Amino acid sequence: MSRMASAFWTVAPGVGELREAPLPGPGPDDVLVRTVRSGVSRGTETLVWRGAVPRSQEDAMRAPFQEGRFPGPVKYGYLNVGVVEEGPAALLGRTVFCLFPHQTAYVVPAAAVLPVPDDVPPNRAVLAGVVETAVNALWDAQPLLGDRITVIGGGMVGCSAARLLAGIPGAVVTLVDVEDGRARTAERLGVGFARPDEAPAEQDLVLHASATAAGLRRALELVRSDGTVLELSWYGDTEVAVPLGADFHARRLTIRASQVGTVAPARRATRSRRDRLALALDLLRDPAFDALLSGTSPFRELPAVLARLAERPAGTLCHVITY
Repeated sequence: MSRMASAFWTVAPGVGELREAPLPGPGPDDVLVRTVRSGVSRGTETLVWRGAVPRSQEDAMRAPFQEGRFPGPVKYGYLNVGVVEEGPAALLGRTVFCLFPHQTAYVVPAAAVLPVPDDVPPNRAVLAGVVETAVNALWDAQPLLGDRITVIGGGMVGCSAARLLAGIPGAVVTLVDVEDGRARTAERLGVGFARPDEAPAEQDLVLHASATAAGLRRALELVRSDGTVLELSWYGDTEVAVPLGADFHARRLTIRASQVGTVAPARRATRSRRDRLALALDLLRDPAFDALLSGTSPFRELPAVLARLAERPAGTLCHVITY
């Protein structure tokens, strides 16, 4: 008889359930992982929960070990930390990270998991996929010593990028958000905070991660002449008006996309996606990233958790699921 696990599925927009998941026997190059934590990437996963993934982007939005198709039934998620119970000797008993959905146990190729450093606790390790996105953003942005940098949007990606930017000598980093509660988060990340109408102007670089037209408009207003706005937002099926009139051309501004699906061109010849994820896990030795952890719930409550986060997202960054 095959062993069974339990997995979370979005069966239709706004409807989730836990389903049995048969586990195949691991082959010689596979690992059996028992999940200890998974993370809800609120922005992306509530998009999936609401059935708001655009048809044209369904392939681009696929998670590495997704089952089903949008809008559902679909098994989705990509922030999973577990312990290897079967597999190569070098991985047995190791805590590992995998881009796997919310499921109590799973079998994947050994190459699909990465060991978590011993000094990175499981709760923080679930952030690896998000910090990897921030690493890619900094490779795209290529900030310089002493830069004045603003990050608009205090979600998981924006906060992760702000923390990495704070490590650049001489850089002055400001996190901008409409939620006053993000001021405390910014303090824990070691960066400044401002509401949109109070944000500093003449910025050398602006990273936009609010997924709102208002945020993008403000980014273009804050960046200096000849400056760059790096767009990190995922808008789903929302159409966004970009203000390319006014002084956009006169100030020779640049809007540049950054997306984690491929390694940034600046490092593509020398780094693999696995290298990038390994770097993210190493960076998570920094306890400041605990500022992104905003609550925990047991796995059995995940359907209710997604419903709540979709309706009342205020204050939530990464919600951790325990097993």
